[in-house]
Amino acid sequence: MKLNFLLVFCWVFGGASVLSAQSKYLQSGPMVGYANMKEVLLWAQTTEAATVQFEYWPVDSPKVKHLTRKVKTKSYSAFTAKCIADQVEPGTKYVYQLKINNKVVALPYATTFSTQSLWQWRTDPPAFTVAAGSCNYINETPYDRPGKPYGSEYGIFQSILDKKPDAMLWLGDNTYLREVDWSTRTGIMDRYTHTRSTKEMQPLLASVPNYATWDDHDFGPNDADKTWVHKQTSLEAFKYFWGNPTFGVDGEPSVATAFQLNDIDFISLDNRYHRTPNYCKTCPNKTQLGATQKQWLLESLASSNAPFKIVMLGGQVLTSVESSETYIRFFKEERDEILKFIEENNIKNVIFLDGDRHFTELSKITNAKGNVVYDMTTSSLTAGSFADGPTKEQNTNRVEGTGVGVHNFATFNFSGPRKARVLDIKVFDTTGKELWTQRIESAK
Repeated sequence: MKLNFLLVFCWVFGGASVLSAQSKYLQSGPMVGYANMKEVLLWAQTTEAATVQFEYWPVDSPKVKHLTRKVKTKSYSAFTAKCIADQVEPGTKYVYQLKINNKVVALPYATTFSTQSLWQWRTDPPAFTVAAGSCNYINETPYDRPGKPYGSEYGIFQSILDKKPDAMLWLGDNTYLREVDWSTRTGIMDRYTHTRSTKEMQPLLASVPNYATWDDHDFGPNDADKTWVHKQTSLEAFKYFWGNPTFGVDGEPSVATAFQLNDIDFISLDNRYHRTPNYCKTCPNKTQLGATQKQWLLESLASSNAPFKIVMLGGQVLTSVESSETYIRFFKEERDEILKFIEENNIKNVIFLDGDRHFTELSKITNAKGNVVYDMTTSSLTAGSFADGPTKEQNTNRVEGTGVGVHNFATFNFSGPRKARVLDIKVFDTTGKELWTQRIESAK
């Protein structure tokens, strides 16, 4: 951390010319993608074709320096680069610096990452915290709707960073494609670039592992489904701009993936690429996930031994309200099938984690086996809030006192011994003020 402080000091007191000289090649980032025990993905976007490389070293051993392989950015992939830091050890914090065209890009904020610890067969799993949010609208006046700007309070990203999460989960509508964007490759890449370049986001991206799924607005038009003709281009953009460990399951294209943070399993779903049109009443086997992904979800839940199984997707699952694109409104049979599978297989501690609705609430149901299933909806980060959502929508499954109609984010702290893990959910407003908290104990 001393080096990063020195970089900031030099930038503020006379070193700005060095920063500006090299930063002209940096469009957005750097960003930390997935972080495991033996490798970490590092990402950056340049303003033009360039060579990107990262140098990194343990905080406690600044002389032990490593380099990723060099990646040449290209126009076709929006000048993005993914580099793998593969000379790392478990449970270690590293400092890194970005090099463009073999020269260091000085940045006025910390650039660090930590690998996951090797706790198995040695200790109880570590306590850790992840942050989550959805619906991130960044204004661009020429292409926005006339009137009051839809996006605001970008300072929320600093508030998230101030909570010191060990990872950030992006739950969909992470960027908002506009009419001018979604029908061309140029438009889609430009929109992803514009959102990712938001200056308030950069410190969070640079020092916290980021994992993401999507919803309709970073996929295509409002409520878009599998018929969207440009979905392959949207998927390419998502792959270029996010650092998930994988994309798609069992050979089918999608943004679906899965990863483990310490002892917790995260299953991240794609509710767009294979989605049946909402209003098609005669479509056979109507589905939000597609048959392959749905089966993968069910079997992943059945095979998990994690004390909590976190299922990420773009839209609400457990609300009783048939409004907007809630699961129960258009895909009730598939929703019921998933919940029945969880019940019949006695799968415990399932928590759905989603966004979309522009307000926040925690829902829960108790199935016939006595197991509680939760659905944590957290929305929105910067997009316009549905202030009256918690009062207008009478969700009978909502946990009392959890409705929030302002910009917000959530944190999930996992703690306790291996066989008695506890989850503390907290919701904060854009300034970082706590709005509510709920504790969930892992059922045995």
